[in-house]
Amino acid sequence: MKQPEVVTNDMLDGLPEPVQRYMRWTGVVGKPWTRTAYVRQSGRFRQGFDKPWMPMAAEQVFTVDPPGMVWQARFKMFGLPLMRARDSYQDGRGHMFGKAAGLFTIFDERGEELTQGTLTRYLSEMIWFPIAYLGDNITWTAVDEQSADVSLSDHARTASGRMFFDDLGRPTTFETMRYMGVDGGYRLTPWHTPHLEWGERGGLNIPVRGEVLWLLPEGPLTYGDFQIEAVAYNRPGDTLR
Repeated sequence: MKQPEVVTNDMLDGLPEPVQRYMRWTGVVGKPWTRTAYVRQSGRFRQGFDKPWMPMAAEQVFTVDPPGMVWQARFKMFGLPLMRARDSYQDGRGHMFGKAAGLFTIFDERGEELTQGTLTRYLSEMIWFPIAYLGDNITWTAVDEQSADVSLSDHARTASGRMFFDDLGRPTTFETMRYMGVDGGYRLTPWHTPHLEWGERGGLNIPVRGEVLWLLPEGPLTYGDFQIEAVAYNRPGDTLR
């Protein structure tokens, strides 16, 4: 289907009430349709309860039709930029790759569980380019006045989760089940992305600070705490590379 030039009010008709409230809060009406999104992040990351926090800086490019992303991050260890990671979803396949000191590969993962998890991540991060929630590959299902279920379909796979909103329409969290790497394999585990602060980036209202966490038997493992420094939509030259 040919994408519209701009978002109109009637595109919100038929969405669950909290989703309409959310979309109006973002300010999407009257804005150009999103084809690509660029996001720059800062924050910190850790690999487990007993692992140290590592400062992180990352850049990410998303495509909307078809869905795709490339996330490239740099992490400091012992005060030095010793680790790089690249997460991607392209042509219906996920890939996660990391190097230490620019020399040693520390992970290089593909496969069905990773692809499903990466598609789920993409769905959760559409919160930074909310016009994409109006796409033909998105399904919204009403739950109650503060939440709605959302699903994204691509390459015969579907990722889904539940989004929660406050009375102003601000998104407060995204909750789902996602594959977590455990002992050389994967296990479906509750995964939440609480949003802690909101602001304007790229002309739209979005969450600008948040966390990512696993709900484990021993308690919540918050493994990422990040801020959105900048967002730009439809920049010339933005591609998945």
